[in-house]
Parts: sequence; C-alpha cells; structure tokens
Amino acid sequence: MPQFLEHSGTSWQGQNVKHTPSLIDRLDPRLRVVLVSVFAVVTVLSQSFMSLSMAAAMGLLLALLAQLNIKRTLRRVLAMDMFMIFLIILLPFTTPGETWFEVAGLSASKAGFLHALMILLKAHAVVLALLAMVGTLSATTLGHALARLRVPDKLVHLMLFTVRYLEVIGQEYKRMRRAMQARAFVLRTNRHTWRAIGYLVGMLLVHSLERSERIMAAMKCRGYQGKFYLFDDMTFTRQDVTFSLLFVPCLGLLIGMNFL
Repeated sequence: MPQFLEHSGTSWQGQNVKHTPSLIDRLDPRLRVVLVSVFAVVTVLSQSFMSLSMAAAMGLLLALLAQLNIKRTLRRVLAMDMFMIFLIILLPFTTPGETWFEVAGLSASKAGFLHALMILLKAHAVVLALLAMVGTLSATTLGHALARLRVPDKLVHLMLFTVRYLEVIGQEYKRMRRAMQARAFVLRTNRHTWRAIGYLVGMLLVHSLERSERIMAAMKCRGYQGKFYLFDDMTFTRQDVTFSLLFVPCLGLLIGMNFL
C-alpha cells in the first residue's frame, strides 16, 4: 500500500518515499482532515484577491511546516498548472466584459483574466494545504480518521481498497504489456494497435473483476461482514489545541477579508 497519499497520485511504489517527521505529523489526523476541509471550503468561496493571496500564503506555510519534498511538490503543482494554463488562456475570451485586448479579431476581457487568476490562486492554495495536511497521512490512518469522523463505512472501505489495489492493477498491467512486447507488439498509429490496446484494457478489467471476486471470497472466509474495525490511538493533545487556536483565527481573517 502506498505509504503516503501525497505520493500515491503518480506512483504506486510509495513504500520508498522518504518523509521527514514534522510538526504537522504530530497533530491528530482527525483535526488535520477537519481543518483542511474547512480551509478548502473557505478558499473556494472567497472572491477577494487579498483573501486568496493570504490563502495561498497559508497553503505555502503549511507545506513548509509539513516539510514536503520540494522537488516532488513542485512536480505536482506544475502538473496541475498544465491544466490550469488552458483555463487562463480561454477564460478572457469567453467571459463577457470590458475589452482588454484583441487577438485575431477575438476580444479578451479583463474580467475573464481576473476570474482565471482567482481560480489559479484557489487551486494552488487548496492543493498545497491538502498535500501538507492530508497527503502525508498513510492511507490506513486517513481511513481511521474518516471513520472516527462518522464518514459512512462504505466510502471508507472504497477509499482504502482503491488505494491498496491500484498497485495490484498496475502490476497486472505491466505483466500484460510485457507479454505483448514478448510477442513483438510495437505501438503504432494503425487499426491493429488500437484493437490490441482495446483488448488490453478489456482484459485488464476482466482480470480486475476476477481478482476482486477472489478477494471478497477470501475476506468472507475470514469472517468479514462489512464492518470497519477501528484499532487506533488517536487522541486530542495540547499541541492540537494550540495549532487550532492559531489556525482558526486565520480562517476567520480569510472570511473577513471578503467583506473589506
């Protein structure tokens, strides 16, 4: 199972991730989930550049406190920016408002550009906060925290099984690709290649279904009845209280900035 969710988005070998224990890691996982959820909601609903700039600064500060790997974090942020850049380019031309400049007869509005910039700030703030507060939790710890917060068991099970078996599906895919390469298959832009890729995806789905049935049968043989058993030692400490007393006023300041 990937050790850190912050790593599992791009690689299924999370066991090899090196993460230095930080102040954030000493906080109660339940508190981390609640605070980052409230922060994300407040940030997404903000409509002030001053508020969003502060939210982005808070996200960066949380990333520094969590001692995230700089290179790995930048890679994830840049991957998000590759999607956001199209939004920034298209929104000025699709949002009505005062014309800012024209390109090939198309008018770009300043309101559209400002709207795109707001979305960019929101995305960076939320992503950095999530990577810092939730991304450094192990999948098992996150599942226990969600269960303690009364999230439905089925959703918790789905999350844990998804994280666990992404690596299994990945290994199955690599095995099937090696078998195709052993038969001299080479990717090309022709009908045969597309048909082979279709067969590969179809067989991957079939094998995944068969494996899931075997796993369910094995779990039932071990007495599984759909109940999520909690074995953890999550406690709310003085450190959690101190962090909350610092974090909550910052959230209040973010909300207040929207009314200035």
